Amino acid sequence: MAKAKDRLADAKPYVTRALQDEEVRENVKSAIAAAQEIYNELIGGRRPTAVAARVATDKEIQDNLRSAVEDLKKAATRVQGKKEHSSRNATLLLTGIVLGVLFNPLTGSQTREWISQRLFGESEGDMSSGASGGNSSTGS
Repeated sequence: MAKAKDRLADAKPYVTRALQDEEVRENVKSAIAAAQEIYNELIGGRRPTAVAARVATDKEIQDNLRSAVEDLKKAATRVQGKKEHSSRNATLLLTGIVLGVLFNPLTGSQTREWISQRLFGESEGDMSSGASGGNSSTGS
């Protein structure tokens, strides 16, 4: 019995958000309207094979199905409180690429030294000895 109460308590924030969020309600209404339109077009005393054939060939029905699915996905995402993470994902991808380049066993040390020279005007050997000259000890 406690498990059912726990599940109900877990669902409460989602239900509250769904009831109070205008955008969620609009997405659900739009999805229902699209589904009703699809249903009315498809079911007209037709047999299941005729309905399946029509879904497979009718572009308008396919577009309505896509629209209904997208609206439901948007509503579900919004109810769950998820936000889009495109900028975060791009930052993580860029960070991964940079780390891959910097710590590549074949070229990482050369890349780090090149960056150090560009940023600080010194090579790694000069920085560790404390000299502040622009002399480069690498022979490229």
